[in-house]
Amino acid sequence: MATTIAFFDAKSYDIKSFDGLNKDYGFNIEYFKEHLSLKTLPLAKGADVVCIFVNAECDKKVIDGLVANGVKLIALRCAGFNNVDLKAAKGKIKVVRVPAYSPHAVAEYAVTLMLSLNRKVYRAVNRTRDGNFKLSGLLGFDMYGKTVGVIGMGRVAKVLIEILRGFGMNVLAYDLYPDKKFAEEHQVKIVGLDELYRNSDIISLHCPLTPDTKFMINKDSIAKMKPGIMIINTGRGKLIHTEDLIEGLRTKKVGSAGLDVYEEEQNYFYEDLSEKMIDDDVLARLLMMPNVILTSHQAFFTKEALHNIGKTTLDSVKAFSEGQPLVNEIKA
Repeated sequence: MATTIAFFDAKSYDIKSFDGLNKDYGFNIEYFKEHLSLKTLPLAKGADVVCIFVNAECDKKVIDGLVANGVKLIALRCAGFNNVDLKAAKGKIKVVRVPAYSPHAVAEYAVTLMLSLNRKVYRAVNRTRDGNFKLSGLLGFDMYGKTVGVIGMGRVAKVLIEILRGFGMNVLAYDLYPDKKFAEEHQVKIVGLDELYRNSDIISLHCPLTPDTKFMINKDSIAKMKPGIMIINTGRGKLIHTEDLIEGLRTKKVGSAGLDVYEEEQNYFYEDLSEKMIDDDVLARLLMMPNVILTSHQAFFTKEALHNIGKTTLDSVKAFSEGQPLVNEIKA
């Protein structure tokens, strides 16, 4: 009998991608538009595998419910796994992820946010569409010679560093376990966080969300930064304390922010709410700020990344169904 996958938070592009790839695997995939949560748990009954995304709620109660429903594998079709209680899963259910779907996609998007904020491209487009061709208020700066601070030195960060070095930028990097060989090859200076905060013109976040990194960008860290700092986040929303960021923007300590993630995004991102009022006051304030670009967790969203996500996920399910080692397993 074919392995059954309960696929949560399914969008049209997910279905198209996975159905195309699944022709080579032959799994039975049941698609659900809902996020996985305690409320939607019954949809997984009878499935061997659940496939979930970044907004799934996978705490102890949900995991115990999955086990009770006969589910044997949680397959995250993303790199981050902060929404899964790994301790609760230990010894009960296997968990796999997609560790690297396209570092180029995310790195290039981070650069897109930097350039759009710096050169006010989004404001210029809105103006010219209204017939306003003035340049006042659109002044940017040369990226060449400026200093960017990169927090984290994983795959995405390394691609980003290579791109920014190509712009002629100076790069400071912080990581608990820095790749010193890479840093030497690319003229990257490895520094502590305080030095990175003090000396960067732009800061880009590329570290995982852990208890130590949660809200690492807050009023105290912002106070250490240069006036007019640009902050880019294509990682996880809760790396930034949003209220503190808004205050920094209000006082002009923070010059601009490019956010592809938001700390309470699960209630909004990937949905069309254009006919409803946003009832999150913090999110509403961010959306009103002229020096903020906020997008809906789309940095990963390229054809190549979708293909890699689907193939890696289905390869993990195949390995599990055949009793093979799970190369992308996450353990507590």
